Amino acid sequence: MNWIKKTLRFGEKIKTIIKQRASKAEIANSDWTSCCKGPILKKDLEDNFWVCPSCKKHHRISPRQRFDVIFGKNNYEVLKTPIPQDDPLNWNDSKPYKERLKAARKKTGMDCGMMVISTNIQSIKITAIASDFDFIGGSIGAAEGEAFLYGIQYAIENQQPFVVFTSGGGMRMMESLISLSQMTRTTLAINELKKNNLPYIVVLTDPTAGGITASYAMLGDIHMAEPGALIAFAGSRVIQGTVREELPEGFQRSEYVEKTGFVDLIVERKELKGKIGMLLSILLKKNSVINSVINETSEDSRTLTKAAS
Repeated sequence: MNWIKKTLRFGEKIKTIIKQRASKAEIANSDWTSCCKGPILKKDLEDNFWVCPSCKKHHRISPRQRFDVIFGKNNYEVLKTPIPQDDPLNWNDSKPYKERLKAARKKTGMDCGMMVISTNIQSIKITAIASDFDFIGGSIGAAEGEAFLYGIQYAIENQQPFVVFTSGGGMRMMESLISLSQMTRTTLAINELKKNNLPYIVVLTDPTAGGITASYAMLGDIHMAEPGALIAFAGSRVIQGTVREELPEGFQRSEYVEKTGFVDLIVERKELKGKIGMLLSILLKKNSVINSVINETSEDSRTLTKAAS
């Protein structure tokens, strides 16, 4: 085959790839998606909490869709979080980081990959936060770290429990050490929340990986997970290549992670509202009893001190 034919064939391949990409974009904007039995109407999936009625797969959803499902539409207030400088390192790979941020904001309608809300569940006022996997893979940068810290601070100031719905591949490489520092910052913020005796509940969704798993995703008072969610630090192929052994079936899925003790409950999406409300009722009652005992002990100590003097 001469170079002319090779060039022409390469050009045809490029055209095919462009057509395929165009078709994917059309599918994303259509009324249909696919699951175990083929095409399924997005409306039917939405009516079933974005869970396939046949195979029970919990499809990935945006923070707004998640909040609508769990807390009810128009039953929450979205909090405006600080947005630091874009692209502090002037990162550029196949395209500039600023272009990636612009595209992600256009696609998701969010300023960063996390959304913080104030809402209530079973008459309990709470602060909640969720990540959007469509925003650069749900990765964590400076803006997401600021959103998390803002949410924690809001919860402390208003004496509200904090609920986080995790999703994402980890820390964002385009921000290097700035991104990695968010692991420390979120951990310190959670410690402050716990010093104030406020419950911290984590709901692990698909996928939760990398530095997210290695920081705020595993520091909850209670860890819940949706069925079939990928929960990992390193990828399974990396681990298998390291240990050179076959990994167990379902390795790194929420059911396996529950068996190994890192997850307390596997909860279907439709049941999350009831479970979260029930657990918060128990935790808040327990905290109020502890505070009462501490106050009584302090009062007794003051009385004894006065008597002794």
